[in-house]
Amino acid sequence: VQLVESGGGLVQPGGSLRLSCAASGFTFSNYPMSWFRQAPGKERELVGIITSTGSITNYADSVKGRFTISRDNAKNTMYLQMNSLKPEDTAVYYCATRRNWGNYWGQGTQVTVSS
Repeated sequence: VQLVESGGGLVQPGGSLRLSCAASGFTFSNYPMSWFRQAPGKERELVGIITSTGSITNYADSVKGRFTISRDNAKNTMYLQMNSLKPEDTAVYYCATRRNWGNYWGQGTQVTVSS
């Protein structure tokens, strides 16, 4: 299993970014996928989840209405569209796929929201 995040960077408050998670080594369309984030000095937290077909998504209250998770099963890729970004969204963002024993993780991509 390999998960590779991309698309992070520096953005001003109120701006937007789209993160991607390219998956390989497993049948992507069979599994729900998740985005997590970890800010400096804080525990990793769940941002949101998308079902295997993409028909259902759920989000943390802190990002609801601003972030959107989607996926393209033909491209084995998941996305995180982040709008109206705030300084408190600054974190390393990780994609993950869960198994019975735990999660596979990507290496993460840094998102910094600052003026």
